[in-house]
Amino acid sequence: MEAEAYPQEVLAEQEPRYLRRQKPLEIKRRKFGKKAWKGYLRWPAIAALVVTALVAVYLASHFLLTSPSMSLLHPGQVELAGNKYVSRAAVLEIFSSDRGRSVLRIPLEERCRQLEMLPWVEEAVVRRALPNRIEVELVERVPVAFLRQGSDLALADAHGVILDRPVEGEFHFPVVSGINAVMPADARERRMQMYSSFLHGIDAARGGASEMVSEVDVQDVTDLKATLQGLPAVPNKAAATAGALDQPWTDADGPLFVHFGDRDFQARYQTLLDNLGQWRATAGRVESVDLRFDREVVVNPEEHLPAARRAQAAAAVSATGAAGHNATGHGPTPTAKPVAAHVAARHTTSSATKATPAKGSGAKPAASKGHDR
Repeated sequence: MEAEAYPQEVLAEQEPRYLRRQKPLEIKRRKFGKKAWKGYLRWPAIAALVVTALVAVYLASHFLLTSPSMSLLHPGQVELAGNKYVSRAAVLEIFSSDRGRSVLRIPLEERCRQLEMLPWVEEAVVRRALPNRIEVELVERVPVAFLRQGSDLALADAHGVILDRPVEGEFHFPVVSGINAVMPADARERRMQMYSSFLHGIDAARGGASEMVSEVDVQDVTDLKATLQGLPAVPNKAAATAGALDQPWTDADGPLFVHFGDRDFQARYQTLLDNLGQWRATAGRVESVDLRFDREVVVNPEEHLPAARRAQAAAAVSATGAAGHNATGHGPTPTAKPVAAHVAARHTTSSATKATPAKGSGAKPAASKGHDR
């Protein structure tokens, strides 16, 4: 009944055209095809390459770090350059712990620091030279003065580093006092910088003047004191007639002790050269000069003389006084007093006679009644 209710055309369309049994289509896939094999073989190949590389690296590093051909075996493998006063033995001592070790395992930065701790070494460079050599290049410190250390003399550079005197080597420097090893490094450097500035200043005033300086005292940073063993003569006759030193200061004149203060070394040394001839004519023998004060010079102040000369002067005064009293019966004979040469009436010197400065220096003589420091 139900089939009759539908038209025959509709029923005919729902029937298959071919009266065959309908089966599902099966798709067969190859489990191990060519492309699949390539994917499976890729990772084992990569792993094999990684293992091979690791083994090669291990063998190479083991060779480089343990092979005798890469090791530091004898002192000749340490090449040293730039040393003049640093001994080769002192350098080899630093590398003694590296004996038998591969050059690749030597800590270069640490060896550099150890080398720069040597007093004479200012800078050090350490390099590897494969397969088994070490190159060391040194920059040594340059001494600029002898340094008095008690009864001994050491050397010092411009930074105040104290250096042992080498067995071989000739040096011609002034002797510096007032610096010792206990003093902080910055304090030593400050004093040595003042000393270097002093030498440069007097050389600028007169060439070769630093060669006539025998000793420099820098203990007081506000007053550099120098002992001069000689002074050059003024080559200009006109300057000589104006009061400058027309004859060179020789050993027969004795050492000259001078206070230079802490600045203007060139100008103060020039003042000394321009007026020393007149000071000698006024005061006779000149043994010390104080140039610390602007526009004023104090000649032969007894308190400025070195200890040995003060004692000698005191003995001479006592002997002269006793002789005068015995001869006249009216007290001791008057003795010579300090001479103050004034560039301007700015400071005065107590109990001092007056010295006339050189005309060319623009100095004006002034009477002295008291010295204000």
